[in-house]
Amino acid sequence: MQITVSTVSLTVDDLSASRQFFTSHLGYREIAAADGFASLTRGDAAVDLVLLRDGAEAPPAVRRDRAGWDFALAFTVTGIEAEEERLRERGVAVTMPLRKEPWGERLFQVTDPNGIVVRFVEWAAPGQAGAGAYA
Repeated sequence: MQITVSTVSLTVDDLSASRQFFTSHLGYREIAAADGFASLTRGDAAVDLVLLRDGAEAPPAVRRDRAGWDFALAFTVTGIEAEEERLRERGVAVTMPLRKEPWGERLFQVTDPNGIVVRFVEWAAPGQAGAGAYA
């Protein structure tokens, strides 16, 4: 077996709002759409996204009507400060400001209009892991 693409399927209340968020702010483009469905890609190493309108028949019944349900989409990036600044300048609400964890992970997060948490992570250089919280 060879995995050629990874895709995350997200059930959202307002499909249009999430599609707009991911295409306008995070560089995704729509590659397929139908009533209650949109498929998004970036063409790089980022995971592809499938957005399903809440209540659509596609997700299994056990997962229907559970938009976002304790899920975070995480991207490992470079230039994390510039990315946080770019998103703020575009009017995206940063729901967790940039910080540094004791194990060396630097991260911030935003939340799309349907409550999908998008986390941006950059790892500190070796030897900086215990340098304390990011100010």
